Amino acid sequence: MRIVFFSTSISLFLSTTTFAAHSKTLQPTAPCTIFSPSSGSFYDLNTIAIQPIKDGKKAHKDDRTESWHAKGYDYGANFTLNFCAPVIEDLEDVVGVERALWQNVSAYYKLEGKTYSIGQQSSEPIFRGPKLVLNYTSGSPCTQQFEKAQKLTGHNDNDDDDDSGSLEEVQRKTTIISLLCERDSLAAKASVSFVGASLDECTYFFEARSVAACGGVSQSQQTLGPAGVFGVILLITAAVYLFGGIAYQRTVMHQRGWRQLPNYSAWAGIGSFIKDIFIITFSSCVRLLPRRKGYNQLAPHNTNHRGHADDENRLIDQLDEEWDD
Repeated sequence: MRIVFFSTSISLFLSTTTFAAHSKTLQPTAPCTIFSPSSGSFYDLNTIAIQPIKDGKKAHKDDRTESWHAKGYDYGANFTLNFCAPVIEDLEDVVGVERALWQNVSAYYKLEGKTYSIGQQSSEPIFRGPKLVLNYTSGSPCTQQFEKAQKLTGHNDNDDDDDSGSLEEVQRKTTIISLLCERDSLAAKASVSFVGASLDECTYFFEARSVAACGGVSQSQQTLGPAGVFGVILLITAAVYLFGGIAYQRTVMHQRGWRQLPNYSAWAGIGSFIKDIFIITFSSCVRLLPRRKGYNQLAPHNTNHRGHADDENRLIDQLDEEWDD
């Protein structure tokens, strides 16, 4: 019972440690990326962000040369937008927006020859419950309030002065994009649909479907391959076996010293077997080593020494017999 409890405790400890380390890594390291607070999945919207083709660089077959489009249907205008980046089209005379900010517009539409921004570039997607959302703010002033403010301030569209300087407190157009998962391999990288706009034309709602909204694993988290994962599993199993076995031997079998190790007799036998194999292998290798030439000639000399002694004894006996005669 104790061994089961101890093993379970170790497993829970390792799991808690792993979760704590994982929680610390749930911080996006790049713009336009986010981790789901509920599932921990990693979302990277940079894959659907359209970037302008650099000068002198040849466009590939799959490169887009225009931003994403959404049909406005009954709104009377079509929309152009980008994800986490400004639109790649060149904009001019954006209503109610400073000239320096025209290059940061991430969503806009054209109506009656005028260009209206519905949000400046933002690279921070957020989660509202289970929904992945991208917000753009600080667009052109809302139409009704803008016209009212123009009448009060005496400004018109033909004035050379910047309208936004005197209309800072006017509510501006914003965009909300809800991103949904689309795993269809035959579909485009992303498809954007216009859902609707508020009555005061201040907020515009879009729905975007893309595989980028399906979530996955961050490349920074993919530090272990299949072999590494298998090694971690083996390491955890070995740790549970070792510490659980030691606890069992100490508390149940009352063992001390090296005998606390689980299956000590078997491991000791394996150690002796390995030792014997090493000695046999070492001895065999020593015998195969080449010997010096002087040692090779010493052996025949020693073997013939007894034969020479017998010849000498026979010669002495023969001389003794001759002397006797």
